[in-house]
Amino acid sequence: MKWQACLILILIGVLVYLTIAPPETDAIPAFARRYKMSCSTCHAPFPRLKPYGEEFAGNGFYIPEEEKERDYVTAGDPLLWLNKTFPVAVRLEAFGVYNDASDVEADMQTPWGVKLLSGGPIAKNIGYYFYFYLSERGEVAGVEDAYIHFNNLFGSELDVMVGQFQASDPLMKRELRLTFEDYEAYKKRIGESRVNLAYERGVMLPFSIPKTGTDVVAMIVNGNGIVEAGEDREFDEDKYKNFALRVLQGIGDALSIGGFAYWGKEEAPEDVVFGEGTNETVYFGGDAGFSSAQMAFSGQYLYRKDQNPFFRENGDFFASYPMDVQTHAIIAEIILSPDLERSRHYFTLLYNWIDSDDDAADYETGTFNTTYVLARNIRLLAEYTYDFGKEANRGVFGIVSAF
Repeated sequence: MKWQACLILILIGVLVYLTIAPPETDAIPAFARRYKMSCSTCHAPFPRLKPYGEEFAGNGFYIPEEEKERDYVTAGDPLLWLNKTFPVAVRLEAFGVYNDASDVEADMQTPWGVKLLSGGPIAKNIGYYFYFYLSERGEVAGVEDAYIHFNNLFGSELDVMVGQFQASDPLMKRELRLTFEDYEAYKKRIGESRVNLAYERGVMLPFSIPKTGTDVVAMIVNGNGIVEAGEDREFDEDKYKNFALRVLQGIGDALSIGGFAYWGKEEAPEDVVFGEGTNETVYFGGDAGFSSAQMAFSGQYLYRKDQNPFFRENGDFFASYPMDVQTHAIIAEIILSPDLERSRHYFTLLYNWIDSDDDAADYETGTFNTTYVLARNIRLLAEYTYDFGKEANRGVFGIVSAF
């Protein structure tokens, strides 16, 4: 056996030891510090949100019954509502990875990421959230999520979020997953297109109908990610805007079904050699979910069609590139918590499948993850992923912490 494989086995052995003999440790991240409550109030385990945590985030990180004037600086001005203390937290992740499809089979990805996070109310019914990636895979990535959240606008069930967010957030939140393996369909780009369902700049409009248990989310985004502004200080690279609509219907306390539609258009990016013309992208999808105290299931199908993702004109030198590209994708995830909300062990099964006319986008993996809650804000994970396309194995041992 190669020494790299031995190293991975040693790391997994350390995980087993720590699982059997965990030390007693505790710490409190930003929101828990502010409201003096356990991380388990909102997470099971962090960063995965419980229903109460989803409600808390949906209210702009604001708990009306817990807001006291003594916690704010008002200076006698009813229009001033500043926090006395500025809420800040840090998230640090470190992984050891063994991948037999890579030239570097064993890799110590430590740290994988270091985030500085902040969020909370800045006025009544107005909150904010952002994080700065101090280090992501060895580079300073900058700001990713960053938005202002207007809650219950004009006393209605309409919210408005303005800033940077992921277009997939109303579907399955990538930042809240328990696995090292990603939800691949959301970040996949086709050909030379800039469009995907990851980070975007724009406006999100969530609206809920409590009587029917229906949630509706509309989005207007630039459609080219969160790239740097151009020479004219413009973030968008063309005159087009992209639009999305998400509808989710609850059925009883445990079931939900939903639908998703997205339309966008883009001009050929400047860095595409010989690129010309426009590309039109359409997404359609459906999903279903089931949630109980011991199990949560999420399954989603996405269909994507690009009219000209390689930005080629018929009859030109690059006519061999496909014009109409169709892509089908599935994301399916099961999370098990044997001891209900008191669980310290969690098990996740994740399946990713992408089949595209653009062969470079094809992807299929199956993942098994086991997570152990060392403390409410520290979790250990061991994960195995099989890549069906490459016939390759990947093992991961990791530590994820927030403080």
